[in-house]
Formats: sequence, C-alpha cells, structure tokens
Amino acid sequence: MSDGQVKVAVIGAGTIGRGWAATCVAAGWPVSIFDNNGNAAQGAPEEIAERAQLLVQLGRAKQADADRGIAQLEIPGSLLKATREAQWIIEAIHEDLIAKQKLIEMLDSTSVRARAITSSSTSFSTPDVAARTRHPDRVMIAHPLNPPELIPLIELVASPETDHALVELVKAWLRALGKIPITVKKPVPGHVVGRIAAAVWREAIDLVLNDVIDVDDLDRCVSLGPALGWAAAGPHLTYHLAAGDRGVSGFLQVLLSSFEKSWESLADWSTIDPRQQRKLIHAVEKAYDGKIEVIRAARDRRLAGMLKGLEESRRE
Repeated sequence: MSDGQVKVAVIGAGTIGRGWAATCVAAGWPVSIFDNNGNAAQGAPEEIAERAQLLVQLGRAKQADADRGIAQLEIPGSLLKATREAQWIIEAIHEDLIAKQKLIEMLDSTSVRARAITSSSTSFSTPDVAARTRHPDRVMIAHPLNPPELIPLIELVASPETDHALVELVKAWLRALGKIPITVKKPVPGHVVGRIAAAVWREAIDLVLNDVIDVDDLDRCVSLGPALGWAAAGPHLTYHLAAGDRGVSGFLQVLLSSFEKSWESLADWSTIDPRQQRKLIHAVEKAYDGKIEVIRAARDRRLAGMLKGLEESRRE
C-alpha cells in the first residue's frame, strides 16, 4: 500500500455502501466491501468499478488511481476477513438502530486495527450507534449525500466520547478523497442537511399535492432557483449579498415581512396519508416515466460540471 492510502472496509453493499467504495476505489485506495446478505453483494464489484470509471470520465478522478483501486477491490466472505486489516471501517447498512449497534459491537473483536469506525446513518446520533461498543472513542457519524461518489459534502457528528484527534484524522482522510467535511456541533434528528432537505421537500410535496404546480416544473423551480444560488453561496450568504452594502441587516429590513407572510402559510404537517402518498408517487412517476437512466446520467454530468466550476472559481 502506497503512502497516503488508507485501507478501507465498507460494511453494507447497498447504494450508499457502493458509493463510498467507488469514492475510495477511484482514489486508488484498497477497499473491501462486505454485506451479511449475500444477495446484496451480487454485482457490487462491477457497479463499483463502473462508478469509479464514471468519476474518471467526469474528471473527478485519475485513470491510474481508479485502475489501481479496481484491481485491489475485494469482496471477502466474512466480516472478519473484510475488517481485520482495515484502518477505516465505513458502516453503510440499512437504517436500523439495533442492527447498527450489533454490527459496531461485533467490530470490537474483528477490527482491532481500525483507527476509525464511521456510520453513514441519516438519522441516528453517534451515542445511539455506539451504545454497545467497548470503544466509543473511535466511533462517529460521517453522513454522505446521494450519490456519495459525486457530492463532496460529508456531515461529521462526534460524541463527547469520540477522540478529538480521530475527528481530525477522518477529516484529513475525507479531504484526501476530495470531500468537504463539515462538523455538526450539536446532534439533532436528521443532522443538518437532512433537516434542511426535509423542510424544503415538505413544501415541494405540499405544492404538488395541492395542484399548485406540476412535479417537473417544481423541480425546475428548485434546481434553477434557490438551489442554484445556494450552490454558490448558501442561504445566509445569498441574502447577505442580496442587499449590497447593507448586508443581511438591510435585507431583513426590506424583505423580512414578505418572508413572514410566506412562513404563515407554509406546510406544517408531519405525515402523509396513504391517499396522498399514492397521488405523489403517481405524479412523480408520470413526470419521469421511461427517462430515469437518461436523467441520472445528465444529473451526474451537471453535478460534475458544477463542482468543476465551483472549484475553479475558488482558485481564482
């Protein structure tokens, strides 16, 4: 193993696990991926290699690194074989707290060399997932966004028992993979990205269910509207810049009342009944029927293009 490479074990061969594996493979790192469900692991090497090669095609990885990573990719037949040499273990199983706790407890005996165990959980806290381990100091949440191999942001959520030096080490590993780690200072359900996404999506769903707008036009409203501005600046900075020299103080003086009027009528429900679910599913499927593979490829190209533009602008 070359200097700077990290031996990684990914536990869970679903979409997120394969995305993590593709990220590391594309960087040339040695990766083992294991899933207790043998059926889930079927086709994993091929898909991981395809996703790593796509990163090369999109300019997000180097061909030599991807070739080296693909050649080193392993699919061991047991958790012990997958993790015994790993420096970094990435838990990416389904969102089941008891299953995650049991897995991390098992890693106490199978992964004595691991410096870090990170959970990809979208909703559980680090104390939750580390509740049964004897080594909570090496456990933390590292939550990716989908697709993990393309979206650079990773939410890190430690606990009071997490080793502070470990947090810095994981940040360094993530940066070496081209990721942008951010630290969530205080655990909240859904972390930060999940909460923002849930709030926006609830309003988006409500507008569709109330026949205000069609699904495809709603998606354009978000992707070509606030999402485009927020990709460049984020919400607070966007509004801080919007008022010129007056900054956010001037923005609030002029436009706060209009936001407050909108807030008064925003959706505030917390569940969707079966009838509404069926209506939403029908609307989304009708909008994108037969187009998913073409749209997914276009989405990936757009993401890569936007990331390249953002990175180039930062270097200017």
